[in-house]
Amino acid sequence: MIQLTEKAIHRVREVVESEKKAGLRLGVRGGGCSGLSYVTRYESGPGAQDRVFEFDGVKVFVDPKSFMFLDGITLDWKDTLIEKSFVFINPKATKSCGCGTSFS
Repeated sequence: MIQLTEKAIHRVREVVESEKKAGLRLGVRGGGCSGLSYVTRYESGPGAQDRVFEFDGVKVFVDPKSFMFLDGITLDWKDTLIEKSFVFINPKATKSCGCGTSFS
């Protein structure tokens, strides 16, 4: 299962409505300081094999391979004077980099 905080839901809704997209894609790719990197992008719709999660009308798409690494995460949104970004809270990660965008 994947969870989104209220702040993350609000942010996704803002972007989806302004860019006229269907939802947010969450994924994982090889690379980064710790071996794997998180991927986020807004898309027009899910892929044929995607798992689709819905949170208060906001849709999140995850491909099967990425879901193996993302199952159990909580996605939050950080909005400070210094940084505006998604924050992945991943209980399965054994190691992560200082910027929070890669893990193993």
